[in-house]
Amino acid sequence: MKVTVVGAGAVGASCAEYIAMKNFASEVVLLDIKEGYAEGKAMDLMQTASLNGFDTKITGSTSDYSKTAGSDIAVITSGIPRKPGMTREELIGINAGIVKSVATSLLEHSPNATLIVVSNPMDTMTYLVHKTTNLPKHKIIGMGGALDSARFKYRLAEALEAPISDVDGMVIGGHSDKGMVPLIGHATRNSVKVSEFLPEDKMDWVVQETKVGGATLTKLLGTSAWYAPGAAVSGLVQAIACDQKKMFPCSTLLEGEYGLDDICIGVPVLLGKNGIEKVVEIELSDAEKAKMKESAEGVKKTNGLLQL
Repeated sequence: MKVTVVGAGAVGASCAEYIAMKNFASEVVLLDIKEGYAEGKAMDLMQTASLNGFDTKITGSTSDYSKTAGSDIAVITSGIPRKPGMTREELIGINAGIVKSVATSLLEHSPNATLIVVSNPMDTMTYLVHKTTNLPKHKIIGMGGALDSARFKYRLAEALEAPISDVDGMVIGGHSDKGMVPLIGHATRNSVKVSEFLPEDKMDWVVQETKVGGATLTKLLGTSAWYAPGAAVSGLVQAIACDQKKMFPCSTLLEGEYGLDDICIGVPVLLGKNGIEKVVEIELSDAEKAKMKESAEGVKKTNGLLQL
């Protein structure tokens, strides 16, 4: 199993690290445009192998896509990260050109690879990859919902004063501060709805803190987060590589599901060896349907800025 990660910055390096530490891939290739950067990150990570107990080979390359040939899964983290005060949507002009070029170059050498898109604005970049490649839709996956759901569970556990292993919850919709739809009404603590434990104002707090989770970290760090995004990607990669049939909310091209068409947006999917093996349609309340529709309108507005 060969995995390529394009972009050796903080997010890309974290992806490579977590994938290697899980020890299911034979090789991870890090690629970056900055001379020597990916090679240095790969060497640094390989020097942790004996300490962290993994045998995955990590190699680095400066812009040489031939080194990525035969990749089963490729992760696109390339592009500029958010700065404090920036929205994900403001990144579109620069990142669209980068993502299009990267996807094309990857598929020249690995035509059967499954692509995971991390670059922001993530739903629109996932849609761009659909529109500019010949890959079937089940092989193009946007990461955002997996990360947003992890942030949701963090805030739920915090509000409940519970261990995070007790908590389950999901975020659907667009990967943006205004667009995401944390499904608080479906969230549980050991199968018991969290509404049994939390008052309405506390549940509202969880929802709002989840929606600004990325912006909160950007303000604190001065740039986008990287540990949780890297862990989210590694979870998706492992589910595909190991054919786990595991459910994650991911951005995928919808063709009528959830009443939406010609849009990539976060919904629950089953991930296995073929990439997205099934879109799972869950019953939403009228309020959740309205929020999902509003989120989709926001994503389509951003898609309209693409030069296709």
